[in-house]
Amino acid sequence: MNAIECQNLTKSYDHKKTFVIKDFSLDVKKGEVFGLLGPNGAGKTTSISMMCGLLSPTSGKLLVSGLNYGDNRSAIQKKIGVVPQEYALYPTLTAYENLSFFGSLYNLKGNDLKSRIELGLEKVNLLDYKNRPIKDFSGGMKRRINLLTGILHQPEILFLDEPTVGVDIQSKEVIISILNDLNQKGTTIVYTSHHLNEAENFCTQIAIIDKGKILAEGSPENLIHQVEGAQNLEEVLLELTGNQIRNDA
Repeated sequence: MNAIECQNLTKSYDHKKTFVIKDFSLDVKKGEVFGLLGPNGAGKTTSISMMCGLLSPTSGKLLVSGLNYGDNRSAIQKKIGVVPQEYALYPTLTAYENLSFFGSLYNLKGNDLKSRIELGLEKVNLLDYKNRPIKDFSGGMKRRINLLTGILHQPEILFLDEPTVGVDIQSKEVIISILNDLNQKGTTIVYTSHHLNEAENFCTQIAIIDKGKILAEGSPENLIHQVEGAQNLEEVLLELTGNQIRNDA
């Protein structure tokens, strides 16, 4: 069964003069770790934003767990978790208060919410910091709390936009370990990153996109084999998208 189906999605602005995403079609199978890779401005964040309902496609068909957003937005949002690239945290609230607030958005409460928060904080080695305000946390600590806000409700599908950007290697290892554990338990993961070595080891399936279009799709091993002489995903991406510096955000 497919967790996500995208058929000929487009997203345009400026009264359809500028296409950010065009003819975007892919299937994400249930249980996969699916990576969307590409240079700056390729359309990765826009694609994920449409899949998790933050943006509406201009045209095309999008199904999440077999449901469309038009008729099933509330049901879909209960099934998914979203971890954005920017910290989605309240800096003056404590770690526990932030997690309690985000957990309540998914109707978690009482002892169930408390136990999930404390177990999560223990997993990311921050239980002793639960009563400290987020503004006092390091980047790696914030990134770990940011992850917890998106997984407290144990989503069926988890969307991650650069989940390890700007963190130390220890925090990165903890984050990837938690994500692998979630995936082993059945969570489908859709992920973007500029860390191509990380993606090569983490993802089971990858789509390389640029200028809003999918250029290649397959397992990391198959993508590497498709490009003559390529030894890793970095060389594959450079071959497909070029080595010109991008100034897009």
